[in-house]
Amino acid sequence: MGGAKDSSGSARGATVSSPPVVRILGTPLVLTSYADLIGRCSEWGRDNVVTVDFSNTQIVTMRRCVPSFRETTDCVDHFIPDGMPLIWALNDRGAGLTDRVYGPTFMRKCLLEAPAERTHYFLGGSQECVGRLERVFKELRPAVRIVGRRDGYFGESEEAAIVEEINALSPDFIWVGLGTPKQQEWIRRNKPKLRRGVTLAVGFAFDVNAGTKRDAPAWMQKLGLTWVFRLCEEPRRLAARYFKWNSLFVAYWVGETLSGSASSDDV
Repeated sequence: MGGAKDSSGSARGATVSSPPVVRILGTPLVLTSYADLIGRCSEWGRDNVVTVDFSNTQIVTMRRCVPSFRETTDCVDHFIPDGMPLIWALNDRGAGLTDRVYGPTFMRKCLLEAPAERTHYFLGGSQECVGRLERVFKELRPAVRIVGRRDGYFGESEEAAIVEEINALSPDFIWVGLGTPKQQEWIRRNKPKLRRGVTLAVGFAFDVNAGTKRDAPAWMQKLGLTWVFRLCEEPRRLAARYFKWNSLFVAYWVGETLSGSASSDDV
């Protein structure tokens, strides 16, 4: 993964350091921690455009069996293991990780712990959500520099103006919370137009940190049951998605393990 690429395949940010990765169902997942990733992201976007995706079993499985989604996410520079089942799969390959790097928690830690001079832009959620998100972080860290925000209810005809605003503000962190696959599609379309910054696809992190939706308690998260909690919270919206992608992930994982076809090589 030696540096970001624009849609034409040309290298961007070739000097960006690459962390170790292990492939799960063909997706190179970064072996990292909260502190390590905050440090890396604080440096990655100085003069480059770098894309980070907080990936769960759905994203990894979609990349395995939906060619159009894999093509969309081929622009991603770093896939972060966001779900405990991915941590278990990585540790089965010898990763030795003690925790996932969960998008909502990472976002909170990053805005509160990254160097104070780093700047942030929020893209996603409802007007209420993104407004509350900014207020929450400014209350928690008055010195935090949130230079702009935009709700996620816009059409493609408005994207040029949004990108123009982001480029004018030149944030270090561009947080994208549009949900999968919308946020990945937005990044794919607009990454070549951005001048600099780390673009982070974090989805649910906006609602959790704004307090507009509840997150699973810590004990459920540790046991890999975040999806069960969210399913109970939003059964109509999430039931079909979870049962489909979770089942496919297990089937692919078991198949690779039994056949010995999976590769644990770092790339």
